[in-house]
Parts: sequence; structure tokens; C-alpha cells
Amino acid sequence: MNPDNVALRRARIGVFGTFATSGFVMGAWAAALPSVDGRLGLGEARLGMLLLLIQVVGLVTMFAAGRIADRITTRGLLRWTGPATQLVLIAPALAPSYETLMICGALYGVGVGFVEVGLNAHSVELERYYKRPIVSSFHGFWSLGGAIAGALTSIGLTLGLGNQAMLVIAAVACAVAFAAFTRPLLPPPPAPAQDGGTGAPARAVRIGAVALGAMFVLGLGGHLVESGAIDWANLHAARVLHADDVLAPLSYTVFACAMTVFRFLGDPIRSRLGPGRAMLCAGTLAAAGYALVLVSGSVGGLPLAWAGWILAGSGIALIVPVLFSAVGEAGGSSSNIALISISGSAGLLLGPAAIGYIGEAAGLTAGLLVPAVLAVFVAVAGPITLRSLLKGRAPEPSEVAAPVTGAS
Repeated sequence: MNPDNVALRRARIGVFGTFATSGFVMGAWAAALPSVDGRLGLGEARLGMLLLLIQVVGLVTMFAAGRIADRITTRGLLRWTGPATQLVLIAPALAPSYETLMICGALYGVGVGFVEVGLNAHSVELERYYKRPIVSSFHGFWSLGGAIAGALTSIGLTLGLGNQAMLVIAAVACAVAFAAFTRPLLPPPPAPAQDGGTGAPARAVRIGAVALGAMFVLGLGGHLVESGAIDWANLHAARVLHADDVLAPLSYTVFACAMTVFRFLGDPIRSRLGPGRAMLCAGTLAAAGYALVLVSGSVGGLPLAWAGWILAGSGIALIVPVLFSAVGEAGGSSSNIALISISGSAGLLLGPAAIGYIGEAAGLTAGLLVPAVLAVFVAVAGPITLRSLLKGRAPEPSEVAAPVTGAS
């Protein structure tokens, strides 16, 4: 299949919409965590266990999601599981007890696993149609959705709306939106000309186990750095800085806004700096941001913490798109791309538990030392790993074809 420019534009808009909707749901869940914590009296350890459960279930689901996508395509996977995932957010919103919340969280984790694999794999498939970098902008729309969710949560709380009611409304609206956005998605791109050009999906390219292992570790660390902000930015504002219920959700909002801006800038930044230097800048910015957050409890307060989350978001924004694009540049298959998604889930799995239990024992500021140290690891190990992965890689003749025009 060789879709025309109109079909490509419609598909790209659809992928933008699915990423934004998924990000909105994640942002709504993150913004609601202080309210859920206060309503059920969870505390850092039990809340960390809930977040851990969601990621464990999501991680297990990703292995199945990859196999299912091979059978029904990533487009089919998103059409079947995407709307249901958005709708299941109602479950944790209405949970009356910690035990029920854990069951509801497990259901939410199943949906997260399916959607994350589907979104990341499908975005790379569409990039292959375009033959130029576009993946980072999709992640930008994910961040935009999260930022909008955080802002609307603060506005709703200011107007006196309940957090439970807002989550139910968000779940229903996002389920409908996701179903609409998946309609124009395209099937996998055809095989390249040197493989016969038969219209069959492109054959998998195998990357060495050592290189894949190094990328997995880097993805694990990078996603754990991100989990510190997603899961704990609002709670740090509420518990350490004693911000009220209206201001606390804005910590994640400023982080998500910074991620949005820099993910939209990610493709030109990567083009100018190259993947290695882009990763160095990403880790350095994230480490500097966490340093500001860590000292904000002693000096500077909430404004300094917001500055820190802005810096951290600016750096973290580049990590995930650079990883996916590097695997694609190295000729990686869809299963290789799925491995980065799995590393992300593993990082988001370990992060809440590590930060939560350290926070329970020594305070949340001590818990946030974990992602701060790992940001330094990304800055140091990231460039080395990417240079090793891409060493000696040259584009195949089919990969240097002129980019699609008229389908921006």
C-alpha cells in the first residue's frame, strides 16, 4: 500500500490525537493522586505499591501486546484496546477503599500496556512512510495532553468540582475521542524495494543482544527519571512544600508544559546535535532540575521547585524520542522498538516503589535522590551507548529516498 498525501495527513492527525488523548488520561490520573491519597489515607508506601502494581501489570501486558499486534497490526491493537483503556480510568476514580483501588489499578495497568506498545510501534511505522523524523512531535502531543489535564484539574478544583467527577468525565470523553482518532490510522508500511516490494510488512532487522541490552538499561534509567516527576511532583508539592490542593497539581503541569515544548523541538535538536550529544544535554538538564527540586524544601519553596521541574521536563523530553529514533536508525524491528517500551514500563515500575519506600523511611526529598542520580547516569552513559549502537550504520538505498512532500 502506498497511501496518498491526504491519507498520510489524516493518519498523522490521528496519531497526534491518540498520543494527546493518552497523555491527557495520564495527566488526569497524576493530578488526581493527591486527592486519592487524601480521600483514602494512603501514605507514601501504599501509594507507591499502587503505582508499582499498575506498572507490573502494564509490563506483563506489553509482552502479550507485541504478539497481538503482530497478528492484528498496531492499528488493530489501538482500535480495540485504546477506547477501553481511557474508559477504565473510572475504576480508580470511584474506588471506595485501598483494596478496591488496587484491583482497579490492575485493570488500568492492562490498558496502559496495550496502548503504550501500540502507540510507540505505530508512530515508528508512520515515520517509515514519511521517511523523515516525526516521532518526537507525537510525544510532544502526549505531553500537551498531560499539561492540559493538569491545568483543567486545577481550574475544576478552583470552581469547586470534585476530583472524582472530573475523572469520570475525562474517562468518558477520552474514550470517545480515542475511538475517533484511530479511524484514519494506516496499516504497516510495505517492504522496501530490495525485499521485493510486494506490499508485505517490512522484514524484521535484528540488533545485537549486547546493544539491545545497553539500550534497555538506558531506557530503564531514563524512564525512572521521568517517573519521579509523573508520580511524585504533585505529592512533593503537597507533602514537602505544603502547597494547597489548587497549587499542588501545577507542579506536574509546569513539568508537562516544559516536556511539551522540548518534544516539539526534539526532531530539529536531534538533527543538529546528533543522538549522542542530544542525550548528554537531556541528562544534564534533568539532573540540574532535580537538584533544584531537592533543595526547594529548604530554600526557594514552590517557585524554585517549579523551576526545577521545568528544567527536568526540558531534559526528560528528549530521552524517549531519541531512544526510539536511534533504534529505528539502527535498523531495528518492531520487536526491538517494543523492548524500549518494556524498559520504560520497567523504569516506571521500579521508580514508584523505590521513591515511595525511601520516602516513607527518610522523607520524600530523600526518595527523589533516586531519579536525580539516574539523570546523571543518562548524561554519562547515554552518549556512549548511542555511539556504540549506531557505529558503522549506514542507510540502505531505500532509506535515502526523498521524503514525502505535501503531507506535513
